[in-house]
Amino acid sequence: MTDNSLRTPSQRIAWTATIVVSTLVFIFLIAPILAIMPLSFSSGSYLTYPLPGLSLRWYDDFINSPRWMNSLKNSMIIGIASTLLSMVLGTLAALGLAQWKSRFKPLVLAFVLSPVVVPGVITAVGLYFFFAPIGLTGSSLGLILAHTALATPFVVITVGATLQSFDTNLARAAASLGASPIYAFRRVILPLILPGLASGALFALQPASTRW
Repeated sequence: MTDNSLRTPSQRIAWTATIVVSTLVFIFLIAPILAIMPLSFSSGSYLTYPLPGLSLRWYDDFINSPRWMNSLKNSMIIGIASTLLSMVLGTLAALGLAQWKSRFKPLVLAFVLSPVVVPGVITAVGLYFFFAPIGLTGSSLGLILAHTALATPFVVITVGATLQSFDTNLARAAASLGASPIYAFRRVILPLILPGLASGALFALQPASTRW
């Protein structure tokens, strides 16, 4: 017997309604992107339908523009570097918070997640006054560090959520069998938290890779 045959009529209706609503929401979210994509092949200078003609002129302008290529290079460098740093820092923070039993844990967690709730303007001003005396304003390193500070909380959130269902006995079992901490992390913990880590990486990469 299939799972579907075991459901009651009300459960089947609820499941069907969930699928329909989810599909409609997905179409609603993706439709604007699908509507804009054909405009990149327009031969005209304005974003209008119907297209006056098909052309690759905008792709040619993008590829042959030193300004755009420099922006793309900066975005990739800053995005990838800040994502890698935030993944390392966020994963370590999430693992530490998951295993830490203290009454101060909520306060520490709130501090770690504060870049998410603090307005961006306030964060930018604070980073500017912090970076200015040490000469990091206007530098790639300063941008990487700033984006890392902003992206790390997202990794902490997603990895921390994954760790809520993680059985710590698995790590203890690996250690009892002679596995080193690094080996146990690589073979036991990492595969289980990988979905959360991947989600956090996407949240970290998106803003840093589209602004420069």
